[in-house]
Amino acid sequence: MTDQTAAEHEHKARMQALKAERDTLMATKTEVRGLLLVHTGDGKGKSTAGFGMVARALGWGQKVGIVQYIKGKWITGERQFFHRFPDQVRYEIMGEGFTWDTQDRTRDVAAAEAAWRTSLEMIADPTLDLVLLDELNIALRYDYLDIHAVVDGLLARPAGKHVCVTGRNAKPELLQAADLVTEMTLVKHPFEQGVKAQRGVDF
Repeated sequence: MTDQTAAEHEHKARMQALKAERDTLMATKTEVRGLLLVHTGDGKGKSTAGFGMVARALGWGQKVGIVQYIKGKWITGERQFFHRFPDQVRYEIMGEGFTWDTQDRTRDVAAAEAAWRTSLEMIADPTLDLVLLDELNIALRYDYLDIHAVVDGLLARPAGKHVCVTGRNAKPELLQAADLVTEMTLVKHPFEQGVKAQRGVDF
């Protein structure tokens, strides 16, 4: 037996053992239910990951609701793209813009409350499989909404409904309630090098 043949046999044996271990593990994963997913952290990609989930759901013929809490009337690539699927996507832009732009807390609170009412409608809508609450964490960070009321609403979702919440600084109460939490870690960002946000990459 050559060295290459021996290495191939060794590799095959390792992979067979790994597959058996994996099959045993997967046999224990039998539950199917709606999930509460949170994308947070200082790194880029929280909304991007959420919109990736929307694309995945559409690929399976599912219907999706999207509520954007902060970005306001920005024209973004995701907004333009998902408006091409009016039969599958309900897309609501509810934000008034970043708080440092509005400089009006009363207005920001009112916008967040309206967005939350719309979010609850979508969560309760039996035709929607996934609801993306983009930048909800920002509204919670500034206490535009009561965290306990929001968590209660999310936990009361229908059994099969998936909800994804994005935005940095997710509150501990939300992290505790979530089924999945992903924290995007900032390692390096072009903004720190003087590069402004660009179409197709940042918005």
